[in-house]
Amino acid sequence: MEAPDRKGHVVTHDRAAALSLQLTLTHQALRERLQLLRDRLASGGPATARDGADLRAHCTAFCAALDRHHTGEDGGLFPALRREFPELAPTVDKLAEDHWLIAGILRRVAELTARDADPATMVGELDGLAAIMDSHFAFEERRISAALDALKAPSGEHDWIDPDLPGGRKKTSAT
Repeated sequence: MEAPDRKGHVVTHDRAAALSLQLTLTHQALRERLQLLRDRLASGGPATARDGADLRAHCTAFCAALDRHHTGEDGGLFPALRREFPELAPTVDKLAEDHWLIAGILRRVAELTARDADPATMVGELDGLAAIMDSHFAFEERRISAALDALKAPSGEHDWIDPDLPGGRKKTSAT
């Protein structure tokens, strides 16, 4: 399987279902969604009610996708990593702490979105989110990729993979 890495280079993987690849693809999709949202806000395009409503919906959808990804990691992936790779406990603790910090920023973004804050304020908050997200994603990919590919998690513990993002799997009644 081929997929772009964080810098857009094509990387070839032998395992089609490698969890580290799914994680990287999910992270890349979240980065791209955030950049699109930030660029749209920064462009200062027409401020019609329709555009504003669309932008609010995009922001709300992005925040929900990132929250869903992190909630799934906290509830499924991280316990599996702790169980099978106890030496990763300090790394998992750091990642969980990052999730808490990111959740706080997502709450602020949701509040700003709900009250139609000015675009400059929103862009500033999204820039901060992007910086923390990028650092968090890079650390996570670097520190747990090998363990992910060796992980033998029971089905249902892959809820951190958003089925609506690249690398995700659509859930069926069989899963």
